[in-house]
Order: sequence, then structure tokens, then C-alpha cells
Amino acid sequence: MNNQSIIGWLVEGDVSIQYQVQRDLLGTERPDLQQRIAKEGWGAAFLAARKPDGYWSERFYQPKWISAHYTLLDLKNLSIEPDNPLIGESLDRIFHEEKSEDGGINPANSIAQSDVCVNGMALNYAAYFKVDEDQLKSVIDFLLSQHMPDGGFNCRSNRSGARHGSMHSTLSVLEGLLEYEQNHYAYRPDEVRKAKDAAEEFLLMHRLFLSDRTGKVIQERFLRFPFPCRWYYDILRAMDYFRISGRPYDFRMNEAIEIIQKKQTPEGKWKLSAPYSGKMHFVMEQAGKPSRWNTLRALRVLKYAEKP
Repeated sequence: MNNQSIIGWLVEGDVSIQYQVQRDLLGTERPDLQQRIAKEGWGAAFLAARKPDGYWSERFYQPKWISAHYTLLDLKNLSIEPDNPLIGESLDRIFHEEKSEDGGINPANSIAQSDVCVNGMALNYAAYFKVDEDQLKSVIDFLLSQHMPDGGFNCRSNRSGARHGSMHSTLSVLEGLLEYEQNHYAYRPDEVRKAKDAAEEFLLMHRLFLSDRTGKVIQERFLRFPFPCRWYYDILRAMDYFRISGRPYDFRMNEAIEIIQKKQTPEGKWKLSAPYSGKMHFVMEQAGKPSRWNTLRALRVLKYAEKP
């Protein structure tokens, strides 16, 4: 199947896929498509599941994956319009009710310390949906306070004394810092950039999936491609981050790109790996089948890798 046929297959999918294909593969801005995401398909289904109190389940973070936290992350990943008023109402509640004394968003009633990974994800969607800067300042302060000497982040750094960065936590924080930076927030920009650069280097030092001590694969799950990714790290998600960041292609990405290429089917598509267990509002795509999400993400990553 040629590239034109693949594009044709992709744009037969949900309107969120159509919009991102136009934007990322064809270089065409289609605000008309983005406006439809809240009104039809997956975007409308997520919004329809919202409760009158502004949450999607009984609590901000639980149960996975139908909580407000993960639903907002899903809506951001659909590229729904950032100024959606219902989402704005939900975020107002979160940032007024879910903060801990350390400044982070903290849904845990029993643990005083905020979770680094949760705050990276929360910053990701909050910055995308343009939460007021004053509300984000304490989250930025908290995340920068948890930056580790090796350049990474780890959700156990402030809870059980972890001393080495986690690929999972580092990528979640990176996505948040990048979204914050790209939406031109003005609070501590130089420190955010410095932390982001160091965290990117942390991932690249590991060639995106290899131990810096043994050279072996850190976790086999890093080479699987479920979507949505939730808080879990994988090389396709990492490469999509670097594509968005605009960082020049680095030779330390080569092995990850080769693995992504090898996962392409003879028909030119990428299949969906089994999802992470948990409740879902609905199933967007079937595991083990050709996936529009993964095909879109892989094609735009390979397009990025081809740049000089």
C-alpha cells in the first residue's frame, strides 16, 4: 500500500485523526476539523461522560483510566480546542481543590508529598488548556525542586529517596515542561529550559531504551506501543515528544527509529499493542489490529527523522 493510500485510510478515521493528519503529515492547518472534535466522535464521547460536578468519576485521579486526570490528558492528545469552556470549568476545580502544601497537584489523601509524574502530566494538559499562570507557578516550583542530578525525574524521589531518574517520570515531566514553554508562560523560563534540556539529555544518554550501565533493554514494555500511553514510557511516545520539541535529530535516536520502522506491517500500517489494564470510557481501537493512532504517530516520527 502506497503512502497516498495510507493517508486515505487515516482520514477515514475519527475527526481528531483527520485533524492531526492534516497538521502533521500534510502541513495544512484545518481549524474547521479541530472545531468538530468536541462535537463528534471520540472527543464528544469523552465530554459526554463528564459529570455535572466537573469530574469524570468520583475522584480527580481514580479510578484509572476514567478519572478527570486521565480524561483531560486524553482530550489534550485528541487536540481538542484549548478554550473549551467545560474543560476550563473542570480545571478551575482541580487547581483550587487538589493542591498540596508542597505546591503540586496531589490527589492522595494519605501521602503528603505530591507525585512528580502526576504533576508532569497535569502541567501538560493544564498548559495546553491555558490555565492561568498564577495557578501553575507552584507546580513549576515543585517540579523544578524534584529535578535530579542525573538530569531525569523520578516519582519516588520525594517519597522513597530514589537517586536515579525514571524514563516514565522524565518523559511525563518533559511533555509538561514543553507544553508550558510552547504556550509562552513567563514564570522561571530559563530554569524550565535548563531542566528540559537536561531531561532530554537523560533520555538520549539511554538511547531512549537502553541501560547506561549494561547497554541492555531497560524494560521490554518500552518497545510496545499501546495508545493512550497513560503514564507509561515507550520509544514511540518519546520520539513523538522530540518531534514536537523541534530538537534536531540526534544519532542516539537511531536504534529507536529502526525498531519503529521494523514494526510497520507489509500494508504500511502499525498495530496497536494491548492496553494497560483499567477502566476505560470506551475503546478507540482494537488491540492487535492496524491502528490509525499508531500509524499516524509513527509516520510523523519518521518524517521528523528524515529531516537533515
